[in-house]
Amino acid sequence: MQECSSPDLQSHSIKMSMTDILSPEDIEAALSSCKAAGSFDYKTFFSKVGLSGKTPDQIKKVFSILDQDKSGFIEEDELQNFLQNFAPDARALTPDETKIFLTAGDSDGDGKIGVDEFQSMTKS
Repeated sequence: MQECSSPDLQSHSIKMSMTDILSPEDIEAALSSCKAAGSFDYKTFFSKVGLSGKTPDQIKKVFSILDQDKSGFIEEDELQNFLQNFAPDARALTPDETKIFLTAGDSDGDGKIGVDEFQSMTKS
């Protein structure tokens, strides 16, 4: 068995994509359910994309992809571009959708979603 050198491991974690965790068919189904502006519902999306049935570790991996700036939180600007993490040509969330999504996930009121809050959202 060959060992991976550190740079290879680092580049793999940077390149991890949603399709490493979620099926392309589920991603497509979830994205097509919210193509129209104002039609995004995080509960429906999480269910259709298959996140609701994933392990805590898999959900953490999805969170790490969504946390674009690697701050340990998903902030409002990252939420606005949420769908584009699943497909580059997906639409941005509207300001209202973004606010609703943030409010739903931000259980401690700090204006951002942490990994534990995200895990709770996927299971609700």
